[in-house]
Amino acid sequence: MSRNPLDLVEAARFIQEHIGPEFHDKKLTKLQALKLEDILRRKNPYLFKAKRTQTANDFIKAILDATVSSGEETVFGNFLEKVAIHICQQVYGGRKSGIKGIDLEFENAPDKYLISIKSGPNWGNDNQIKGMVRNFREAKKTLHTSGGGKNLNIKFIEGCCYGRDNSYEKGTHQKLCGQRFWEQISGGSSTLYTDIIEPIGHLAKEKNEALEELYTAKLNDFTAQFVTRFCQNGLIDWMKLVEYNSGKVQ
Repeated sequence: MSRNPLDLVEAARFIQEHIGPEFHDKKLTKLQALKLEDILRRKNPYLFKAKRTQTANDFIKAILDATVSSGEETVFGNFLEKVAIHICQQVYGGRKSGIKGIDLEFENAPDKYLISIKSGPNWGNDNQIKGMVRNFREAKKTLHTSGGGKNLNIKFIEGCCYGRDNSYEKGTHQKLCGQRFWEQISGGSSTLYTDIIEPIGHLAKEKNEALEELYTAKLNDFTAQFVTRFCQNGLIDWMKLVEYNSGKVQ
């Protein structure tokens, strides 16, 4: 397929249309559904005892913040993946891949690119990276068997939406981060990685005001529940908390 020019106005429109429902609204929905039990069982009580966490409010705020932060990174990563696929579709006819472990595929003759999209350069441990490389090898076999890679030079890319990694040649694949990644999927736009900042900020003020209000309500509600269930004489009952978090189900 021949390359089309990148339309920045259209790319910005796509981001502005989708940042609300795909990121802010999903983040709000996740927080609305959160229960005290969810955050108590996901976090390590020993760590907070070692850090000498003493008040119920400090404890609940710490584990609520960690839960919200982890969740929003996942949701935002999924949103950026959709942005990348949309931009590549506009330029190269790129598409969401149906191959295991591959998020985006496109052709720019004589090459066929298979990309695993990650949030940033430090996304995984050694085993996860080995799993990605294994997926690349399996994808190559699948394409050769199906004929999908016929007459094309297959290239694998670990694409990171932000960050840097200047040693980008990994032997089995290329690791392209930040500017290099957005440049690769957009037909060579060296400024795309900064061009998308403004549209990503669309609705940020009003959406985050709603989130902060809900967050405050959850923090107060969870703290009150925690004091009732896991405090004794005004102090955190660590024994009871650890039993709840880690004890065998009877």
